Amino acid sequence: MDRSRVEVLSPAGNPSKLRTAVNYGADAVYLSGKTYGLRALSDNFTGEEMAESVAYAHSRGVKCYVTLNVMPTEDDLAGLDDAIKFIGNESGADAVLVSDPGVFTRVRELCPDLEIHISTQASVTNSAACKFWADQGAKRIVLAREVSLAQIRKIRDNIPADVELECFVHGAMCVAYSGRCLLSNYFTGRRSNGGACAQPCRWGYHVVEEKRPDLAMPVEEDERGTYVFGSKDICMIDHIPELVEAGVNSFKIEGRIKGEYYAAAVTKVYCEAVDRYCADPAAYTVDPHWHYVLDKVVHRDYDTGFFFTSPSADAKIDYEKSYNKPAFVVGIVSGTEADSGLIRVTQKNKLYKGDVLNVLMPEGYIEPVTVAELFDAKMQPIESCPHPEMEFYMKAVDASGATVTLPEMTFLSRDGDKDAGILPQ
Repeated sequence: MDRSRVEVLSPAGNPSKLRTAVNYGADAVYLSGKTYGLRALSDNFTGEEMAESVAYAHSRGVKCYVTLNVMPTEDDLAGLDDAIKFIGNESGADAVLVSDPGVFTRVRELCPDLEIHISTQASVTNSAACKFWADQGAKRIVLAREVSLAQIRKIRDNIPADVELECFVHGAMCVAYSGRCLLSNYFTGRRSNGGACAQPCRWGYHVVEEKRPDLAMPVEEDERGTYVFGSKDICMIDHIPELVEAGVNSFKIEGRIKGEYYAAAVTKVYCEAVDRYCADPAAYTVDPHWHYVLDKVVHRDYDTGFFFTSPSADAKIDYEKSYNKPAFVVGIVSGTEADSGLIRVTQKNKLYKGDVLNVLMPEGYIEPVTVAELFDAKMQPIESCPHPEMEFYMKAVDASGATVTLPEMTFLSRDGDKDAGILPQ
């Protein structure tokens, strides 16, 4: 099967995350400027950063899509034209994501050659809506998360072949219909459809009777309260063949607010799965190591979303806990010293001599390694690396005691949990 028919699309919340996704195999990335994108709480990109990052991605054959998918208020329109013109004429972006018809119209008027993708916020759930947007000039439709796999097949059969379909295949789901939620607005004043969602669906809640406001009754599932609004995370790694055969062109990974390790791990796994399937569909099998890697990143319990069951049959609520206990990143490899062979690492969390570390590389896999020796930036022996972002050197060995070499942008992690005073990535 032609590999170019299927795209793995990764989140890029800032320039560093973009470079990580690119180096871990993404076919395309999606990102945002400082305004008009639906992830205002991620770092995002200045104009200069966007142009430089797009050029970096293009130099490695990776496409870049910029989000302009807010539901703008009247006041938001003031700077819209400048944002569109920058993206279309200066950033080098390959496409723009849009949900609002007014924004769509301005993109067509100001940058008629700029490819437009319709955001999942537009809640496209049928072939008639796909045809409508295609007739206006849209190249791709990001279907609503509520569309089942069976419905996707029917949509594909009833739209022109050159209209591309994109679906979220991994990451957080929204409790509201395709993101149309008012909880964040109500509780925090941060507008969900303006890009500032505080994710209150993942908070704990209690029942209060209106005449007894002091008697709040927890609807408990654990000691932190209940999570009646919080959804499970999508994970479709076991269903690559079904997605491809249904006619999905782009496999979208949620997570611009999440860390570099998340972007690296999930991108790597889905790219490997798509590569394997396209190389020989008849012989395709799921690699158990993919589950091992995905279980290491910060996530809620995995599920297949609404691809196989409807929201009315199963709302995909995660009642048990807020997040699973992942591995946490202790360092990122930045190179190897030619003379000594020691691995140069930037610290992300404290680690000790003798620690056993998981290894995530851009290509291939190796078993966990042991930190045999540690040195500070001046090559003085040390027992631990306690300082955030400190540069250090290490000798790593495998189970046989043989010295291991690691490529740049390798992530080193140690198993742990979010309650251990460490920072998951």
